[in-house]
Amino acid sequence: MTDPLSFAGDGKASCQLRAFDWGESPLGSQEQWPATFRFLLSLILASPEAMWFAWGPERLFFFNDAYVPQLGNKLTGAIGRRFADVWADVYEDVRDAIDQTFAGTASKFTERPLLMDRDGCGMVETFWTFSFSPVHSDQGEIVALLCIAMEETQRKEREREGSTALQLYQDIVRSDPNPVCAFDAHHAVIAFNQAFSDEFFRVYGHRARLGDTFPELFLPDQGVLIGSYLDRALAGEDFTVTQRFGHPDHAVPMWEISYNPLRDAEGHIVGAVQHGVDINDRVRAEEELAEAQEQLRQSQKLEAIGQLTGGVAHDFNNLLTVIRGSVDLLRRDNLPAEKRGRYIDAIGDTAERAAKLTSQLLAFARRQSLRSEVFDAGSSLEEVATMVRTMTGSRIVLDIKVPEAAFFIDADRSQFDTAIINMGINARDAMNGEGHLTIATGPVSGIPALRGHAAQIGDFVAFTITDTGSGIPADVVERIFEPFFTTKGVGEGTGLGLSQVIGFAKQSGGDIKVNSLPGEGTTFTLYLPRAYPDGREVIDLKAIERVDGEGVCVLVVEDNAQVGEFATAALAELGYDSVLATDGHAALSLLQEDCDRFHVIFSDVVMPGMGGIELGGEVRRLYPDVQIILTSGYSHVLAQNGQHGFELLHKPYSVEQLSHVLRKAITWQVRKRVVPIV
Repeated sequence: MTDPLSFAGDGKASCQLRAFDWGESPLGSQEQWPATFRFLLSLILASPEAMWFAWGPERLFFFNDAYVPQLGNKLTGAIGRRFADVWADVYEDVRDAIDQTFAGTASKFTERPLLMDRDGCGMVETFWTFSFSPVHSDQGEIVALLCIAMEETQRKEREREGSTALQLYQDIVRSDPNPVCAFDAHHAVIAFNQAFSDEFFRVYGHRARLGDTFPELFLPDQGVLIGSYLDRALAGEDFTVTQRFGHPDHAVPMWEISYNPLRDAEGHIVGAVQHGVDINDRVRAEEELAEAQEQLRQSQKLEAIGQLTGGVAHDFNNLLTVIRGSVDLLRRDNLPAEKRGRYIDAIGDTAERAAKLTSQLLAFARRQSLRSEVFDAGSSLEEVATMVRTMTGSRIVLDIKVPEAAFFIDADRSQFDTAIINMGINARDAMNGEGHLTIATGPVSGIPALRGHAAQIGDFVAFTITDTGSGIPADVVERIFEPFFTTKGVGEGTGLGLSQVIGFAKQSGGDIKVNSLPGEGTTFTLYLPRAYPDGREVIDLKAIERVDGEGVCVLVVEDNAQVGEFATAALAELGYDSVLATDGHAALSLLQEDCDRFHVIFSDVVMPGMGGIELGGEVRRLYPDVQIILTSGYSHVLAQNGQHGFELLHKPYSVEQLSHVLRKAITWQVRKRVVPIV
């Protein structure tokens, strides 16, 4: 038997057609279907577009498979039923349009909203575009309504979401209290918020308008800058600038302006956006804060200077009291030799203490002229540890840890020894004379960030001094390197020990770190630059031969008459001939007259006109065989740039120290066979 629905295919709509009992339908059995109906049914079933039609006065409902996804379960069993029954929920909304179509008038509805129960889950709002067309039979009568349907619900939802998002974006921009402005690829203004309009008027006295070329709204130099910023954003760069903009007649605040490229939905750059923030108040607050901090620093400096001055005055007055008292006693007649010797020793000892105090002050201020030399760190530490062991006493166990491999540092050996001893004494006092003290050394690859300074990368040698004492409270740790700051009782310490250590470390290119917890002991770590021996010759002072001054003439260059008189007198006592010049130019004149007369020049560093370093350079150039010895109590040139290769004798110096440095100079000349030794 031939299938009368063979043209219908095997889709969902076709299955419903075959399952329907057409004998009870006004259409009758399938064999009785009119030709127009068969043609119309085959048309929609073959179409990929969503279509349906209503047939006859009963308006029986028929649809194709393309229509099924739009309505889902609602179409189950709907084919062949009355349209008014299938679409009872929306029938009244479309009834007039259907009636008009059956009356012969075609119509189209775009984005028609309809409330419908799509799949039994309740009424929902949907949107449709319908095209209603009347269908005529061969006799010309209207027998059906053909509908091409397109659901617009998802598109409308997307548009609504987009519109909502756009409105939200607009609300956000509109609500932003800071200026926001957008530009096209030609720098023309395409959008801005109220804040931009108001701020632009405030600082320039006129308002920007849509379509304005933005850089042209500014003063010429500002416009060029703005144009360059827009070009960077149009090239795809995101960046922020801080710049003053405005008209001098109105306001020129400081702005922090962010620039970003403006992209379309495909990601193409179509313009640029700027967002500005007036940071004038913030800048002013930062400036006021910086000024307040500077005032605080100045106040702290004055406080430190006051503390330093008071400490220096206290200590020097004590020293001067001893010297003045001893001098007064020495002036007495018939003073026994034993007492005279005691007072002379007191003056000498006190002068040594005064020299040590000035040395400590210069070390703290990093103004001491360090006598740098390369030496083995481990061996030197072991040597100074012997003195530390003597000073700490037998109740403190001293543990020295030195690697087997030798490594070197370039520093002032005397200051190094003093630093280790100072820290050792502090450790002894922290342990009340009983405990465990560990001193270790070894190479490290850098110095950590300390006291607000950045970390340093490089070759250093670390010296750690660890005690098992009481520890240091946090508030005290912050002050331990201040001059004259001490936690010891009156008369038990000057408060200069650690300030000298940090001054020595800093001036040597290193630093010092302290780790401490109350009750758990303290570790000081001294960092000094590591050195690598370069083959330089070092004279062992112990091996210097005893050389008398006879036959040796020293040219003394000193602008201070009293010091010059003392130096020439001391040289005479040591057996040297001497000539005094009051400045560098006078010394050069004497050398020009008879350079062979002088074997050694002993010159002050700081003098009017030509100083000692400049003089030494000229002598070294013109008279290379003449030895040069410099002497100074303090020189910023020496402190900053070193000794320039000259031997240096620190003031105040003793006659023995003067003799020692002269013997060293003469020994050099003996080796060079310049001065005959008799």
